[in-house]
Amino acid sequence: MKKSVGEVAKFLLVSCVVGVIQLVLVNTLYFGLKGRSAPLPAFLRGIFSASAVGEGNDNWGYVLPFLVSNAAANIYGYFQNRKTTFRAENVPKYCLGIYMAALAALILFSTWLQGVIVNAIVSTGKLTALAPTIAMLCANTLQLVILFPLEKFVLFRERDGNREK
Repeated sequence: MKKSVGEVAKFLLVSCVVGVIQLVLVNTLYFGLKGRSAPLPAFLRGIFSASAVGEGNDNWGYVLPFLVSNAAANIYGYFQNRKTTFRAENVPKYCLGIYMAALAALILFSTWLQGVIVNAIVSTGKLTALAPTIAMLCANTLQLVILFPLEKFVLFRERDGNREK
């Protein structure tokens, strides 16, 4: 039990660092690419429709900041958690593949969710400048609830020679 509480605490600490990385990236990219209106490919237009993410936000300038910041921050989190939180060694290479597949699905959903939240906040006319940050924090909370058990019980579970004795 003590070990699990420590892992949760370390995971939360790493998640805070991941959140800061993502916060800096999402805001920098969001405001830097806001004017870009290159259309999304057809398969993404269905997910990131103007009705879901807001009029004028169904383009790469809007979606790319959330995708890139989320992916970069969470890939850092994977390696940091493997090393410090779970002290996992000899992790099979396929675990990174599993993580990337789960992360891709989670990032698509989180990016959509962030778009919906930003659209809802912007439509109120209040807290518009904070909308990307608030949306990111909501999505990160969801990711934390999903990624901790995935990493602890699936990817970095104890294997022979996997943990400190």
